Amino acid sequence: MADDLFAREKALLEGTSPVVVTGKVSKVLGLVAECEEFNCPVGSQCVIESGDTRRTFEAEVVGFNDKRTLLMPYGDVVGLNRGDRVRCVARTQMVPVGRSLLGRVVDGRIRPIDGKGPVQTEERRPVHAAAPHPLQRRRITEPIATGIKVIDALCTCGKGQRMGVFSGAGVGKSTLLGMIARYTSADVNVISLVGERGREVNEFLERDLGSEGLKRSVVVVATGEQPPLLRVKAAFHSAAIAEFFRDQGLDVMWLMDSVTRMALAQREIGLASGEPPATKGFTPSVFTMLPRLLERAGQSSRGSITGFFAVLVDADDINEPVSDAVRSILDGHVWLSRSLAERGHYPAVDALASISRVMNDVVDREHREAALQIKKLIAAYMEAEDLINIGAYVAGTNPDIDAACRMMPRIRESLAQDILDSLDFQKTRELLLKLSEESRQQPEAAAATAPAQPRESGRPRMPDFGRGRMFT
Repeated sequence: MADDLFAREKALLEGTSPVVVTGKVSKVLGLVAECEEFNCPVGSQCVIESGDTRRTFEAEVVGFNDKRTLLMPYGDVVGLNRGDRVRCVARTQMVPVGRSLLGRVVDGRIRPIDGKGPVQTEERRPVHAAAPHPLQRRRITEPIATGIKVIDALCTCGKGQRMGVFSGAGVGKSTLLGMIARYTSADVNVISLVGERGREVNEFLERDLGSEGLKRSVVVVATGEQPPLLRVKAAFHSAAIAEFFRDQGLDVMWLMDSVTRMALAQREIGLASGEPPATKGFTPSVFTMLPRLLERAGQSSRGSITGFFAVLVDADDINEPVSDAVRSILDGHVWLSRSLAERGHYPAVDALASISRVMNDVVDREHREAALQIKKLIAAYMEAEDLINIGAYVAGTNPDIDAACRMMPRIRESLAQDILDSLDFQKTRELLLKLSEESRQQPEAAAATAPAQPRESGRPRMPDFGRGRMFT
């Protein structure tokens, strides 16, 4: 009890420097300012006071070079001059958190940008907190509804799971995350828009998230033109906010768009600090940072953080460095197919290429077997799709392909979803079981219960890929 009572005061004292440490700017190169005779640890927050322009620049210690300390400003370096005075204001980084953040849109440093006035936060938490102890993490045994039929049915997620949403540009990652934020069964959403285009922020808030989704969400924004340090900070500050709500006993949905742009920002910081490039130009600190951030999601002894992290795949190559590293850390992934998007099937989730590593622990046997049956039908159809499309497949040759040809229109229609539509988890489960039962019926029985489908002269009917609204 005493520890909880004085936790806030203890955190403030730990972040305060008892001695004022000062120095002078000796050099500015690119994004980094060098300072001589300035002894502060990495991560310290500093203020640079410009004598010529009478401006102050907030900065952070990012490394050392011989006897010089490397500082990176949170803003532009234009206006900095040799000899400007540097002063350390905090040796540890803290982030303000509280329930008053709900419904607010803030920048990468948790300052409001929505015009609704200041945010009255309750406490301050360390930016770089440790992930939950592995032995204190509860097992993931409960499903969490996303409101996305194809995910809830075939790639079911659990409370505290970490999922990646992988695709190339323009296939629907942002819209899918917006739908999850709006329709999820989680108590609170923490949404990180890292490196986004400025035009897309309002679109996401008004079209994808909506006013109802915003009421239970905290949105942290660091657009693409902002300095790389702010883009990285937006991700870590979001993690601290999500941990605050998790420790209140809530189920939190943490959505980030995108991990790739955060990794690119960290690469800029590393290269500017003199770090050598490694895999395809990415510095080693990128691959060290990813698990430190992503492992903070998950179950704890109080609540849960379920994570959906968008990953922008370079040239649709899921094996490129960042995608491969993130996929190895997470508990599953959702792959968005450009081919499905081009056919007008949305959400463009490739059910065969997507996987949830905890699905077997959060659904019952009936649900699991039904999902496996539907995936087998999709796989059988995909293997014979070319023959079917040119009319070369002869009905009756393969019972599995026959069932797939009969069921694919129903499967595609059932898994397509408009951006304004949602379905709760129980109804999605019932839909899945119904599809599985229909697929096991004999063709005569299925034809008697299903609506008549138009066919072309003896040739198997092409599937209808659904009419969901176009994602952007």
